[in-house]
Amino acid sequence: MSAAAAVFLAAAAALAYVLVLYPVLLGILRRTSSRPVLRGPELPSVSVVVPVHNGEAFLEGKVRSLLALDYPKDRLEILVVSDGSTDGTNEIAGRFAGVRLLELPRGGKCSALNAAVPMVSGEILFLTDVRQILEPSSLRFLVRNFADPAVGAVSGNLKIRGAEPGESADIGAYWRFESWVRDSLSSLDSIFGATGPFYAMRRSLFVPIPPDILLDDMYLPLSLFRRGYRLIVDSEAVAWDVPTNLDTEFRRKVRTLAGNYQLLMYYPWLLTPANRMWFHFMSYKVGRLLLPWLLLTIAVSSLMLPSPWRAVVLAPQLAAIALAAAHPLLPRPAQRVLSPVRTFAVMMLAVLGGLQVFFIPARRLWKVTGATPISQVPSK
Repeated sequence: MSAAAAVFLAAAAALAYVLVLYPVLLGILRRTSSRPVLRGPELPSVSVVVPVHNGEAFLEGKVRSLLALDYPKDRLEILVVSDGSTDGTNEIAGRFAGVRLLELPRGGKCSALNAAVPMVSGEILFLTDVRQILEPSSLRFLVRNFADPAVGAVSGNLKIRGAEPGESADIGAYWRFESWVRDSLSSLDSIFGATGPFYAMRRSLFVPIPPDILLDDMYLPLSLFRRGYRLIVDSEAVAWDVPTNLDTEFRRKVRTLAGNYQLLMYYPWLLTPANRMWFHFMSYKVGRLLLPWLLLTIAVSSLMLPSPWRAVVLAPQLAAIALAAAHPLLPRPAQRVLSPVRTFAVMMLAVLGGLQVFFIPARRLWKVTGATPISQVPSK
């Protein structure tokens, strides 16, 4: 076997492992090695913290869903943290009785959380973003898991409402697969972070977050994980988000993948046996970061294969690239059929785009997410 063939086969095998074999193995482990969570009926005091910057389009719906939570009002406090908002955010928050408003100069989400947490008193912190609408029972489902002393943080189940066929539906399908992976890891021990717009944690475990962190929903929960706590998912706790297009999702993925690179600089122990879920972290998180490099290795090594194998393996690669590039020019029916190809290609480009975090200030990777308020999205 030539060196080129060996490299090609090794890269192809690694690609197959990350995309297919590891999910299969994870499914088997989920069935055979699940670790149950102790749940109880206790209703501890809860502090809801909603950090928001210029969220007037979403805030009223968000606050109404918080006030409608099926949770004792005397055990619930709601704090809206306005991070330098210049629109109607502050006025909207001020209209609701039972909602406190903390106005801050623009400093970013991490700084907003650092300022807010010392001002609340609940035993449980419920951290939620402005855009998502909560099911009334969601908080009760999250909180019941804290009866287990090993649980440090609990994420909810974020669902996408009203996605039409095409890119938005593909993103929704991608998120459902990600949710399955997270549920599986949760059943084994822990996920590697939290569902950022929708999670609860023990307030006593909060640590200040460096202001330049891109993924507060990983930095903070991983500080609990490092101390031996579990980070779990309760799929019965539901919040609804709105569909986004591929351009918006690309910007978000660039930030989140840059945040993964950044976390490895802050938490290098994740790559060592000090990480009790090292195997899963390497297979899942690191494996995802390696995907575009594996694809590039496959492409380069394919060029060096002898005939006829060179043509056999290059043809499908070139076809996939051509279809992804030509997608915007194709008729609408063809776009719908081929949108998974383009979605995958864009996600791979986002992994590469995340490398910007090593060359530019992290704050520049924060982009405003364009989305429609959920009240204007079809409920199908």
